[in-house]
Amino acid sequence: MAFRISNNLVGILNFLTFLLSIPILAGGIWLKTHSTQATECEKFLQGPLIAIGVFLLLVSLAGLIGACCRVTWLLWVYLFVMFFLILLLFCFTIFAFVVTNKGAGEVVSGRGYKEYRLGDYSDWLQKRVNSTKNWSKIRSCLIDSKVCQSLEEKNESYAEFYQEHLSPVQSGCCKPPSECGFAYVSPINWTKNSTASTNPDCTTWSNTNTTLCYDCQSCKAGVVANLKSDWKKVSILNIIFLIFIVIVYSVGCCAFRNNRRDNHAYAGWKGGYP
Repeated sequence: MAFRISNNLVGILNFLTFLLSIPILAGGIWLKTHSTQATECEKFLQGPLIAIGVFLLLVSLAGLIGACCRVTWLLWVYLFVMFFLILLLFCFTIFAFVVTNKGAGEVVSGRGYKEYRLGDYSDWLQKRVNSTKNWSKIRSCLIDSKVCQSLEEKNESYAEFYQEHLSPVQSGCCKPPSECGFAYVSPINWTKNSTASTNPDCTTWSNTNTTLCYDCQSCKAGVVANLKSDWKKVSILNIIFLIFIVIVYSVGCCAFRNNRRDNHAYAGWKGGYP
């Protein structure tokens, strides 16, 4: 009875994981084969999607065959990988909480949106976005997503725009910082005035759609602020997933003990006959 419950449960869970791995792997392969037409963001997803798909496929097959066919060594490999995954998720969750614990947007008087400064966030996150290689990819993704053009399509007056609840990326990348004192024309079109501000973003700003404030420190800060919010949510999901993985791991340990007990019983039964 114990064999049926634990082994069959591990088999069912890994069969579902196996089914999940197929569309993930297929999506990564599809992006790879259509790379000539893919955007920079889509190209960035190719490798991780294929890697995750292959990983889930192999691990689920090991767990499925090991539990249902009573292949002890495969189940041992499965449990070893699961233990490593639990350790990895635990470390990542702690790390995510540490690096996203610092920094927040600044409220601007008379504005519905906040503004963001890169120096307010953790050094680790600052280094990631200040990397020329990393920012080149992020910048390309921002342009491809047309996050700023969506603001232009609203055709808002300056009063409506100032009360707009912009996302961190929109606030940092699609408009110049408020301290620059530029005159509003449209959400992504501003007239430069002489300013006493020493903020380098004021000179970096351009009304060109492919430039705007994508090279500004405020844009990098907006991306980090958005990343911080996403990582907080992911960390909470990780905790839930971690609990689930620990339960599956525990059931897998029961199945492993059942396999060994069954194999020993079979060896003893076979040894009793010539």
